[in-house]
Amino acid sequence: MYELVQVSDRCYYIQSPAKIGLVRLAGSDVCLIDSGNDKEAGRKVRQHLDRMGWQLTAIYNTHSNADHIGGNQYLQRQTGCRIYAPGIEQYFTRHPLLEPSFLYGANPPKELRHKFLLAQESPAEALTPEVLPPELELLPLPGHFFDMVGFRAPDDTVFLADCLSSRETLEKYRIGFIYDVGAYLETLERVREMDAALFVPAHAVPTDDIAPLAQYNIDTVHEIADRIVSLCREPKCFEQILQALFAHYGLIMNFEQYALVGSTVKSYLTWLKETGRVQAAFENNLLLWRAG
Repeated sequence: MYELVQVSDRCYYIQSPAKIGLVRLAGSDVCLIDSGNDKEAGRKVRQHLDRMGWQLTAIYNTHSNADHIGGNQYLQRQTGCRIYAPGIEQYFTRHPLLEPSFLYGANPPKELRHKFLLAQESPAEALTPEVLPPELELLPLPGHFFDMVGFRAPDDTVFLADCLSSRETLEKYRIGFIYDVGAYLETLERVREMDAALFVPAHAVPTDDIAPLAQYNIDTVHEIADRIVSLCREPKCFEQILQALFAHYGLIMNFEQYALVGSTVKSYLTWLKETGRVQAAFENNLLLWRAG
């Protein structure tokens, strides 16, 4: 874990729970794409920088999930690098309590205040094409989170952040986190048609052919949507739908899974309602969902 893997003349990634991209710029300068999930990840990155004689100039966060920004604070204090995050993600990065609060929909209990959902705050600036070095091209990848982006880097290496999950992860957990299902599917369709010398997803094995994995993610989204519609043949409230999905996919409920999967299921219900596949009605002070 945390080994430095060179994938082209100027591009690397650091193997970690969420891969950290590294791109060599002019001279000894380098930038990071994300920073890992905690201070320890930051220390491992710093060791590679010192060993290679590199100077970290900037961290470009793809989005604000804790496992992608957790090393920001440590690395900025150690190197003086600048930190950038796109759109609304910069505010979640500055105020990371927003992540568990958003997922839970209220003041989050202590079970959701851990490093996997609550990173250390860092002063992110707005990530726009204008602040990027010429070596990087910004790729909007919304859907998984609010304003997530990826990057096309030198030697035609594409860093894809969390826009898709590995087949193994989906087979084990089935319901991956999605904020906006419609935008997520549109992103996957674009990614499926992309060409690159190498794709580096944050949570899957790098590959020169991303289309099969993108299609598997698309198919999984539609399978889950169909399952939810099927469950709503009889009117059900959110908690009943969530319970049935956990039972069907063999998931185990705890606070973290309630927040992550529950938020995702609500996003599915929103998308299904907006596309006319389910309807919502309030009956006896319950919000009930039924197939359209």
